[in-house]
Amino acid sequence: MATKTRDILRHDLPDPLRRDVRLLGAMLGDSLVEYGGQGLLDDVERLRHAVIAARRGEVPVAEVTALVEGWTLERAEQVARAFTVYFHLTNLAEEHHRVRTLRERDTGESVPSSVAAAVEQIGADGDGRLAEAVAGLEVRPVFTAHPTEARRRAVVTAIQRVSDLLSAWDAAPESAPGAGARAEIGRRLREEIDLLWRTALRRHAQMDPLDEVRTAMAAFDETIFRVVPRIYRALDAALNPSGTGAEPPRAPAYLRFGSWIGGDRDGNPFVTARVTRDAVTIQSEHVLRALENACARIGREMTAHESTTPPSEALCNALAAARTAHPERLAAIERRSPGEPHRQLLMFAAERVAATRERDADLGYDRPGDLLADLRTVQESLAAAGAPRQAYGRVQGLIWQVETFGFHLAELEIRQHSELHEKALAQVRAGGERDAMTEEILETMRVVAWIQRRFGVTACSRYVVSFTRSAEDIANVHELAASLGEHAPVLDVIPLFETGEDLERAPSVLDGMLEIEAVRRRLAATGRRMEIMLGYSDSAKQLGPTSATLRLYDTQEALTEWAARNDVTLTMFHGRGGSLGRGGGPANRAILAQAPGSVAGRFKVTEQGEVIFARYGNPEIARRHVEQVTNAVLLASTDDVQDRARAAAARFRPLADKISDAARAAFRSLIETDGFAAWFARVSPLEEIAELRIGSRPSRRKAAQGLEDLRAIPWVFAWTQTRVNLPGWYGLGSGLAAVSDDGADLAGLHEAYASWPLFGTLLDNAEMSLAKSDRDIAARYLELGGRPELTETVLAEYDRTHRLVLAVTGHERLLENRRVLSRAVSLRNPYVDALSHLQLRALASLRAGVSDEAERARLEELLLLSVNGVAAGLQNTG
Repeated sequence: MATKTRDILRHDLPDPLRRDVRLLGAMLGDSLVEYGGQGLLDDVERLRHAVIAARRGEVPVAEVTALVEGWTLERAEQVARAFTVYFHLTNLAEEHHRVRTLRERDTGESVPSSVAAAVEQIGADGDGRLAEAVAGLEVRPVFTAHPTEARRRAVVTAIQRVSDLLSAWDAAPESAPGAGARAEIGRRLREEIDLLWRTALRRHAQMDPLDEVRTAMAAFDETIFRVVPRIYRALDAALNPSGTGAEPPRAPAYLRFGSWIGGDRDGNPFVTARVTRDAVTIQSEHVLRALENACARIGREMTAHESTTPPSEALCNALAAARTAHPERLAAIERRSPGEPHRQLLMFAAERVAATRERDADLGYDRPGDLLADLRTVQESLAAAGAPRQAYGRVQGLIWQVETFGFHLAELEIRQHSELHEKALAQVRAGGERDAMTEEILETMRVVAWIQRRFGVTACSRYVVSFTRSAEDIANVHELAASLGEHAPVLDVIPLFETGEDLERAPSVLDGMLEIEAVRRRLAATGRRMEIMLGYSDSAKQLGPTSATLRLYDTQEALTEWAARNDVTLTMFHGRGGSLGRGGGPANRAILAQAPGSVAGRFKVTEQGEVIFARYGNPEIARRHVEQVTNAVLLASTDDVQDRARAAAARFRPLADKISDAARAAFRSLIETDGFAAWFARVSPLEEIAELRIGSRPSRRKAAQGLEDLRAIPWVFAWTQTRVNLPGWYGLGSGLAAVSDDGADLAGLHEAYASWPLFGTLLDNAEMSLAKSDRDIAARYLELGGRPELTETVLAEYDRTHRLVLAVTGHERLLENRRVLSRAVSLRNPYVDALSHLQLRALASLRAGVSDEAERARLEELLLLSVNGVAAGLQNTG
C-alpha cells in the first residue's frame, strides 16, 4: 500500500491524482508500521499483491483464501481496517482531483452539461423559449434519512480534515521560502491519517432521528447555503453575460430543498411528532444563524457613504421606523457606521434575524418576506443612487438565499403508510378510546399546524402517503386532518405509487382524487398544481430493474396525458435511491431519459445517505451537480429533445416490451423459488447489516422474514456486499436474449441503444453494475447457501447479461466509453476483492456455526468491518 507499483500506474491515473494516492497511501503505511510493526504492513501488502495476481489469473483464488485463513482474527481485523481506511483516502484523493479538474476548466467558457450550455442551446431556437423555460424552472432535491451512509460522522469529519490539509499541501510551495510551511502541513497530514486509522470505523450506538437531522445540517452549513448564490449567478451570467451583477437579475431562485429527515415515519417508530417539531427547530436554528452571519458580513462590507451613495426615501423611512421602535439599538449602529445608511439597515437586519432565532417577538421578523422587504429596500436604494454593482452583487446573493431557504431551511415532508391512516380514521369515526398510533398521527398533524403558524405553510405542508392504492387513501388523510377542527394544518397530500400494480392504477387514483373536496380546494388555492411520487425501489425489487424502468416510464407517460386532460400542473417526485438497483445513476442522464412532457421544467428527487455527501459535501462538486441537473431539466423540456425521444420510444417500444416480458419472467422466477429468502439471507450479510447502525430505521417494515416486507435498501446493500449486484442487472440478459437469440439481428438493439435515451440509460446502468461485480468472488458467496441450482441460475444469468450488454453496446469491455468511471472502478476492484475475501472468511465461519461466544463476536466484528470497507470501496451501495 505504501509502495509504488505498476498495478496503480497501469490504470492511467492523471499525474496529480497518482501523486495524491501515493502520498496518502505512504502516510497510511507509516501509521500501520507505527501501530502494528512492519509485519502488519507486510501482511497488508501480501494480500494486496495476491488479489491483484488472482484478478490477472496469475495465482489461483485458493491461494488468497489460504492467506486470509492463516491469520488470527485480530490480524484479519487489522488488515480489514487498513483496506477500509485506504478506500476512504482514495475516495478523498479522487474527489480532490475532481475539484482540481473542475477549477481548471472553469474558465468562463461553456462547459458541457452546464447551465451556460443549456442556455446557449435553447437560446439558439429563439421565439422566447428561453425566457419561458427559465421562468418555469423548479429543481427540488429532498434529503432523506434512508440508511445507506456506512461511515460514522466522526470518520466523515476526519476525512474532511485530511481533505483540507491536502488542499493546503497542493497550495504550498515545495521549495524555500515556503518549505517549512509545507513540512508542517505534511506533519499534520500524518497526524490526521494516524487518527483516522485509530478511529472506530463503525457506529456502536444506534442513531436516533435527531442524530440524522444534525448530520444532514453539516451539508447545509458547510456547502449548500454558500454555494446556492453561485449557482444562480452562473445562470444569470449565462442569461446576461455583460450585465450580471450590475443589472436586475434574470435568474430566479429556482431551487427549493426538502427533507424527510425527522418527518418520514413509514416503518420507523422512532420518528414521532416531537421529533418532527425538533427537526424543524434545528433546521431553523441553522438557517437563521447563517442568515444572521451573512447579513452582518455584508453589512460590515457595505461602507458606501451617503455623500457618494445617497439613500432613498424608502430606506430613510425604514431607518426612521427602526429608530422609533428600537432607539438604543439604532443609536449604537449609527455610532459605529456614521453616514453609512445602507450599512446601518443591513446591520439592523442582522440583529433582527438574531432576535428571530432567539424568539424575541418584539425585535424579530415575523416571516422571511419581511427580511426580503428590508433587503430589497437596500437594493433599490443602491440602484437608485447609481451603485448598481453594489445593489446586484452580494446583496442579490443574500436575497437569493432568503428566497431559497426562508427561515426553515428545507421543507420538512411527512410520510406515513396508508394502512395506518385507515385504522386511525376508523377509530376517530367510532369515537371513544384511541390507540397510541392514532394519537401519534393526530399529534403529528397538530405539529404540522404549529410549524405552519411559526414558519409559514411552505415550511411543512407535503404529506406523502406510502403504498397509495386508491383515492380513498388520500381522502383518509384529509378527513383525519379535518377532525382537528381549528387546529387542522393545510396539507398537500401526495400519493406515493410504489409497486407495479400501484404504478399502473395511478391515473385512476388521480381521477378519484379530483372528487375529493379538500383536494379541489388545494387545486384552486395553488393554481391547479399537484404533486405525485413515484417509487423506484420497491418496483425494482418486485419487477426487476428492466421491467421496473419501463413501468415507471409508462406511468410518467400516462400521468402526463392525465395532467393535460385535467388542466393540472403536475410535478412528479422521483423516489430514486443512490444505487443502480434503486433507480440511481447519473442524475442528469436519468432526467433526459424521462418520458416526454413529464419534466416540463420541474424536477423533484430524493437524495440520500452516501449520495448526500458525495454530491453536496464539497462546494465545487455540489455546484457542478446542481448545474448538471439544471441543464438536464431545461433541455428535457425542449421540443427537440422531447420529439426525438417520442419518436424513438414509438419505434423501439415493441422491442422493449419483448425484452421487459422476458426479463420480468426471469426475475420473478428467481425470487419466487421456494426457499429463496432464506438462501439470500444465508449467502449475504443481510441480517448482520442491521448491526452497522447506519440509520434509525429498522430494515423491515414488519417482523416477518420474507422478501415482501424487507426494505429495498438492505436488499440492495446485501447484494452489493456479495459482489453479485443482482438488483442492478438481473433479468436483462434474458430479456436481451429473447430478442437477439431468436434469430433477430442485433441492429435494432444497437439503434435503440444509440437513439433512445431510456434504453441507453438502462444498459449503461446495468453495465456499471456489472463492472462493480466479480463473478468468481460472487460464486463463493452463493455457494454458502447450499443451493447449487440457485447458484447456477444466478451465474448463468450474469454470463448472459454480461455477454449481451457488450454485444448491444458494441464495447469490448465494460465501461469502455466511460474512461474516468472505468479507471475508478478498475483501481478499486482489487482492493474490494481483498475485503471480500476477509468477509467471506467471517461469513463462512458464522454460517457454519460457532459455539464459542468470544470467537463469534470477533467474527462478527470482522464481518462488519469488511461490510463498511466494501461500502467505501464501491460507494453507491444502497
